[in-house]
Amino acid sequence: MIAKNTVTPTARLIEIFSAIQGEGLNVGTRQIFIRFALCDLRCQFCDSAHTWNAPASCRIERSPGLRDFEIHSNPVSLPILTEWVERQNVPSLHDSISLTGGEPLLHAPFLMQFLPEVRAITGLPIYLETGGHRPEQLAMILPYLDSVGMDLKLPSVSGESHWQEHAKFLQLCHDSYLNVFVKIIVSQNTDPGELERSASLVAEVSPDISVFLQPVTPLPVSEQFSPIPALAPTPDQVLTWQALMKGFVKHVRVIPQTHKMLNQL
Repeated sequence: MIAKNTVTPTARLIEIFSAIQGEGLNVGTRQIFIRFALCDLRCQFCDSAHTWNAPASCRIERSPGLRDFEIHSNPVSLPILTEWVERQNVPSLHDSISLTGGEPLLHAPFLMQFLPEVRAITGLPIYLETGGHRPEQLAMILPYLDSVGMDLKLPSVSGESHWQEHAKFLQLCHDSYLNVFVKIIVSQNTDPGELERSASLVAEVSPDISVFLQPVTPLPVSEQFSPIPALAPTPDQVLTWQALMKGFVKHVRVIPQTHKMLNQL
């Protein structure tokens, strides 16, 4: 009898660290961040372009919040990643584990095996931060998630357009009774018609889903890769857009990237 070949699941990472969540519904809470490499989007405002491809190595914080990083090679095996997260999990310190990137759902087969294990070991809720355009991969890991922050990409701001995928993705989250919210990056170039379409899309799933308008943080000139720089909207624009969207959904909050104000990762 020939034994079956067993392939050890691996992931390509950027970094693991402990920090205060700076965006969306979990803003201000302490999380263990697992930042995955690879993204299939190319948003014009992206402040994490270094995650688009998989580097040869990743950096792992040894002590939560101390930024005492070790350098390790990619890819990383499931047992090793679990060990690193367990090392971060100081009792009573963290509120949840954040899966971020890049686009974490590009690692869905890995996450199917990793998430039930890490939940059992740490006892921490799992939060997924995602571009919200891969519903098929989301469905693979839904049972292991507690909350989802879904980006809704405005073509006028991001250069990406995924309306149908966003609608299917949000419906899946809602039907699974996940704690889900929608984040929309806005800039001076935002098309109000796209915001109205976004609000209608959310309302068709549920008008009770919270929407977060996040004014873009302008990139330094050295990091800009689009000929049209993404500039922060004016206060008048933001007030007008919030009022527009509240005609469709109940909860529309405006919160900038607070971790940038705290000078955090």
